[in-house]
Amino acid sequence: MADSGYAVTLGRIISEFGLEELNHVPGAHDILVRTSDINRPGLQLAGFYEYFGSDRIQLMGNVEMTYLENLTYDDRYASLLTFFSNEFPCVIICRGKEPFPEMVELATQYGRPLLRTQEGTSRFASYLIYYMNVELAPRITKHGVLVEVYGEGVLMLGESGVGKSETALELVKRGHRLVADDVVEIRKVSNKTLVGSSPDIIRHFIEIRGVGILDVKNLYGVGSIKMTEGINLVVHMELWDNKKQYDRLGINDEFTEILGLKIPSLTVPVRPGRNLAIIIEVAAMNNRQRKMGYNAARVLNQRVMREIERNSMNKIEDE
Repeated sequence: MADSGYAVTLGRIISEFGLEELNHVPGAHDILVRTSDINRPGLQLAGFYEYFGSDRIQLMGNVEMTYLENLTYDDRYASLLTFFSNEFPCVIICRGKEPFPEMVELATQYGRPLLRTQEGTSRFASYLIYYMNVELAPRITKHGVLVEVYGEGVLMLGESGVGKSETALELVKRGHRLVADDVVEIRKVSNKTLVGSSPDIIRHFIEIRGVGILDVKNLYGVGSIKMTEGINLVVHMELWDNKKQYDRLGINDEFTEILGLKIPSLTVPVRPGRNLAIIIEVAAMNNRQRKMGYNAARVLNQRVMREIERNSMNKIEDE
C-alpha cells in the first residue's frame, strides 16, 4: 500500500500482537510505521540490497534463521552488520526462534528494535498485513448511523432529527447490532471494501432526543454491539416530500460514492406511520438477494412484459 499519510506506532503493534521485546532501544514504541508492506530479508542477508524497502517491517522465519545458522561466525556477523546498518522500523523473529547473540548486539548498537512472536511466519505476516491495511487505510468521517442487519452493514445517512438513531435503537431491540451512532469513521481497506467504526470516545453510545445518552452495550448486552462492519448498503433517510417522485419499483440500481467506491444505495422517505426498522431489515435482505443475482423488481417486470406479449399475440390471433 502506498503511503496514505497515516502511521501506526510500533508500540501499538507490539501491544496488538503481544510481541516480546528482545532488546532495549530508547523511543522504540514511538517509531512510526507508514506502510502495510513487509519484507523477509533473505536476499539482503545474502548481500543483495537493490530495491530494499527501508520503510518496511523485517520478518524473519525458519528460512532466514537457518541460513544465518549455517554461516560461519565471521560471515554471519558481517551479514548482520550490513543488514542492521540499514534503516527500517524493526525486526520480528517468528516461531519463537532464539536470536543469535551478535544479532541482539548489532540491533541494539544501530537502534533497531528486535521483537519475537510464537506465531508461524506466514500466518503472522497475514495478520500483520491485514491489521496494517486497516490502520493505514484512507478514511473519511460521515454524520450517520452504522448498523449490522442480517450480516449486512447498513449506513444510514440524513439530516439531524430525521430518525436515524431511533431506527437504530429499534433494530437493536429486534436483535441486530449497533456499530456507530452520530459519527461513523469509514476506512477503505481494499479496492472493494469499506469498513466503518465508531470513534473510541462515543463507542457503544447512542443519543435519543427526549431521553438522552444511552449505553447500548450495558442496556442490551455485548451481543447488541459490534466494533467494525463492512459497508454494504447506504440508506438516505429524508423527510417525505409530496412534490418528489420516489422510486417505487427498484429496477434501476442506485449507488453512493464513498472514497472512490460505489456502494448500493436507496432513499427512504420518512413520515409518521412508516416502520423504518422493518424497512431497513427488508432493504438489507433485498440487497443480499441482489448480490446473489436476484432482483425482484426485474423478475416482476419480466412477468409483466411476458403477459403483455402474450395478450398481444392472442389479440392478433383473434383478428
